[in-house]
Amino acid sequence: MISKDLKVALLPFSIEWNNKEGNISALEKTMETVHPMTDLLILPETFSTGFPVGMSKEEVRELAERNTGTTIDLLKRLSTKYKMAICGSYIADTGGSLYNRLFFIEPSGEEYFADKRHLFTMAGEHEIFSRGHERMKVRYRGWNISMIACYDIRFPAWCRNKNNEYDLLIAVANWPIARIGAWEALLKARAIENESYICGVNCKGTDTKGFEYNGSSDVIDFKGKSVGVALEGSDIIYATLSRERLDSFREKFPAWRDADAFDLEM
Repeated sequence: MISKDLKVALLPFSIEWNNKEGNISALEKTMETVHPMTDLLILPETFSTGFPVGMSKEEVRELAERNTGTTIDLLKRLSTKYKMAICGSYIADTGGSLYNRLFFIEPSGEEYFADKRHLFTMAGEHEIFSRGHERMKVRYRGWNISMIACYDIRFPAWCRNKNNEYDLLIAVANWPIARIGAWEALLKARAIENESYICGVNCKGTDTKGFEYNGSSDVIDFKGKSVGVALEGSDIIYATLSRERLDSFREKFPAWRDADAFDLEM
C-alpha cells in the first residue's frame, strides 16, 4: 500500500559550470548515498551545466539536449534503479529554440516537462532562452505537484495555488549568496499564501563570473515553518510531507476559498 505521506530528499548539488560530464558523473555517485525510502529526489536548476552566465546563445546551444539525450536518459535509468522520482531542470533544445526546462521523471518511466516562465533579464537569460507558457502539473503517489524555476518564485500570480490545485510546489534554483535573503523569504511567503508545502533547492559552487552559491535549500510547510532535516555528514535534506496535516490545516483555515479570481495573459 502506498503511504499517504511523501518522503522527499533535496540535493543542494555542487555544480562545476559547463562541465556536463563531470556533473552527471558526480550525480551517479551521489545517488548511492540517498536514503532508499525516498519517494522524490529534487536537484537544483540546470544541475548538469550550471546557469549560463556571460555566454552567447551558440555557446549555450552546445550544452543543450533534446528530451532524449545523455541527461534525461540517465535520469530515467537512475529513477528506475533507485525507485524514486527525480526532478530538476536542464538546458533543452527543441526546434532550434533553447529552454531552461523543468523535468519530472518517475520510476515507471513516465516523464513530464515544462519550461521556465520568467527569464532573468538582469543576466540576459531572455536573450538565450524562450519562455514557457504552462506551469508543470504532476500527480505522483497521491500528491498534486507543481514546479517552478528560480526567478519564477518572485511572481506570486504565476505561483498561485487556485483551489488547492497543488499540494507541493517545487522551486529549483541557481540563487547566489548575494541575494540569498530574498530566496529564503520568498519560499516562506509562497508556502504561507498558497497553503502548500514548498521544497526549494539551490546549488553550490562558483559560476564563470565569480558569483558564489551556498546551496541554501529547505522544505517549508503550509504555515511557513522549516521542516527539512540534514543528516549528520550529509548535505542532503530530508522531510516527510504529511497528507493528513496538510488536509486538516486547509479545512480548519481555508484562506484559499477567499482568493481573488484572475487569469494570466500568456
